[in-house]
Amino acid sequence: MTISTVNSYSDITSTTTSTTENDDRTSIDSDEFLMLMVEQLQNQNPTDPTDTSEYISQMVDYASFETDVEISEQLTSITDILSSFMSSQGLGYLGQTVEALGNTTSLQDGEAEWSYTLDSDAESVNISILDEDGNTVYSAVGETGSGSHSFTWDGVNSDGEQLPDGGQYTIQVEALDGEGNDVSGYTTVIAEVTAVDATGDDAVLGIGESSVLLDNVLAVLATQ
Repeated sequence: MTISTVNSYSDITSTTTSTTENDDRTSIDSDEFLMLMVEQLQNQNPTDPTDTSEYISQMVDYASFETDVEISEQLTSITDILSSFMSSQGLGYLGQTVEALGNTTSLQDGEAEWSYTLDSDAESVNISILDEDGNTVYSAVGETGSGSHSFTWDGVNSDGEQLPDGGQYTIQVEALDGEGNDVSGYTTVIAEVTAVDATGDDAVLGIGESSVLLDNVLAVLATQ
C-alpha cells in the first residue's frame, strides 16, 4: 500500500469584516486645502496684500502636501498588494512552523509531530506510524480523553532503529468507545515549512519531502 504525500482536506470557510462608515475626520484633503488658499487670497486686505514670497511659500507647501499625499497612498497600495500576494502565495510561511489538516509529514531533525482529535471519550486509542509503502514502523497507545491531543514521534522504529530525516510517515489513529464505536476525529501535521509551490491553482507548502495545501493551514505556531 502506498501512502499519499499530499495532505488534502476540504476548504476552510473564511470570514470577512466590515468597516464603519462616516469615521470622524481629523484632516483635510487637497481640494479643501486649495479652496482655503483661494478664499484667503480673495479676502485679503487690499491695503495690505499678501506678501509675494509668503504666497509662493504657501504654494510650495501645497505642492509638497499634495505630493506627500500621493506618495503615501501609493506606498499603502503597494504594501497592501505585496501583503495580499505573499499571503495568497504562501511566501510568508517559509521557515514558519504550521499546523495543517493532514496525516502525512516528514521526519525533520529526528522528529515528526501530529495532533489528533476525539469526538468523545474513548475506551482505547491505538496509534500506528506507517512508512511510504504502508508498512507499520511504530505503534503506541494514545490518550483517550475527548478533544485534541498532540503526538510526537522521535523517529525510532519498533526495532529500536533511528530512521533518517526526510522520510515521509503517516499517522493512523484507531479510537473506540466502550461499545466498539469509532470516536476518532481529524488529524493534523505540525512541521516547519521548507518550500512553497504556487505554480498550480492551489498553493502548496512543502514540509520536508511531504506537503500540505495552503488552504489547510489552521495556525502558525511560535517557535520554541
